[in-house]
Amino acid sequence: MHTEDGFFASLGGMLGEALRGVVAGIKWLLGGLGGALGDFYSGLAGAMGMNPSIFNFVLLVLGLMFLWGAVKAILRRSILGFIFWLFLAVLVLGGLVN
Repeated sequence: MHTEDGFFASLGGMLGEALRGVVAGIKWLLGGLGGALGDFYSGLAGAMGMNPSIFNFVLLVLGLMFLWGAVKAILRRSILGFIFWLFLAVLVLGGLVN
């Protein structure tokens, strides 16, 4: 089968090659980022002694938010608020450890 190699065919081929290079670069960049994030989550979960699941990471963030609330309460000199937020933080974060 004979194909015509005209100007627009060459232009389309060059554009296709350029787009393929851009897509390959993005795939390489995001593939490396995904691997790095996976290693980070595995290391964090291993150091904390918890299973590396999305649910546990959501609970970790929630517990850290409670802990931040306790810090803010003690800075406002609110002892009851501090005790409340600290209790919630310990309850959530303590449940994560195997």
